[in-house]
Amino acid sequence: MIEILIGLNVTDEKIYQDYRNAMSPYLEKIGGGFRYDFLVAKTLKSQVTHDINRVFTIYFPSIEAKNAFFNNPQYKNIREKYFNTSVSHIVSIAEYQIEP
Repeated sequence: MIEILIGLNVTDEKIYQDYRNAMSPYLEKIGGGFRYDFLVAKTLKSQVTHDINRVFTIYFPSIEAKNAFFNNPQYKNIREKYFNTSVSHIVSIAEYQIEP
């Protein structure tokens, strides 16, 4: 299993939630999901200059499943419609394998 730790600067919580609602069925269909999800009130140390107000982990059963998910045209349409209008910055903090 592969997991990614992501930091975001979400600028519109409602549209971002619409994104999560729209993309989650596709993620779950391939055996993926979210393990942790945090709203961040204050960042004490960061290697990026923009704010981070949301941190989460997203997992996939394999690297191939992760790549297929992010390259799926349906996912790309959802991302374009919701994610790109509700998030100003994204940083991939870590990617690692975990035991199921």
